Amino acid sequence: MNWAELLSSLQQGDIRALARCISLVENEYPGYEELLRELPASSKKIIGITGPPGAGKSTLVDGLIGHLTKNGAKVAVLCVDPSSAFNLGAVLGDRIRMSDWYTDPNVFIRSLATRGSMGGLHPKIIEIADLVKASPFDHIIIETVGVGQSEIEIAGLADVTMVVMVPEAGDEVQTMKAGLMEIADIFVVNKSDRPDADTFVRHLRQMLAPAFSKHYHEVPIVKTIASEKIGLEELMNILQHDLKRSHINDRTFWLLAEKAYYMIEQKRMKDVDKQKLKQEIEAAFKTGRFNLYQFIATK
Repeated sequence: MNWAELLSSLQQGDIRALARCISLVENEYPGYEELLRELPASSKKIIGITGPPGAGKSTLVDGLIGHLTKNGAKVAVLCVDPSSAFNLGAVLGDRIRMSDWYTDPNVFIRSLATRGSMGGLHPKIIEIADLVKASPFDHIIIETVGVGQSEIEIAGLADVTMVVMVPEAGDEVQTMKAGLMEIADIFVVNKSDRPDADTFVRHLRQMLAPAFSKHYHEVPIVKTIASEKIGLEELMNILQHDLKRSHINDRTFWLLAEKAYYMIEQKRMKDVDKQKLKQEIEAAFKTGRFNLYQFIATK
């Protein structure tokens, strides 16, 4: 495969080339690492959106796409969905959500499956995000599956992280780990036309108060009704302001270190054949002097 030609097409804005590259990386097509090694460094910012199921994340993303594209900007959205138990594909399709943008030439939407990843992200999300960064998109949004308290991974990947919640999540806020509270650069209380929205916002602000001392600025809380496009203008203003600041932090480097560790481990283990190991262990065991630790030391 001509990886240089494929990368050139991707950089020129060929959507089919981008989609193909993502599929090749997802499925670990032989030689895909060669493509990744040629990717240029990029300073493009990533907007991360996370929160519990039913908070209206997709509806909110739909509204953000409208705001970002109204002046001709190009937007890429990666939607990380629960995996199908049968084929590890995404259960929710991009044609179901945000369907108004599916044929828009300025919008690229791709659904990705978590494939069992515990952090709520696709196992190849860093590579896929870098592919999108190499394409001529002005804005990149990653929406993660709402898996509760383990979705903190997104904070290491995104430059600005929005945590979306709904007013009736009061009990959930009480039991939240501090980590999830601290990853938010912006809190969005969606469906804020529901009862007790103001009370929820007040309680959320009180819970966040101890964390403010750890942030260099107070975390804004924005009330929205995404289905009616209410509050999106204020949210966009805060978002644009946050995107101008650098959000590279310690979490970013820990996520990259974890990824590097995993990839190095995979590379070094490539020549280890379990079947061959089993046969060698069987042969050693029959001698009556088998010691697992001595066996490993010879490898």
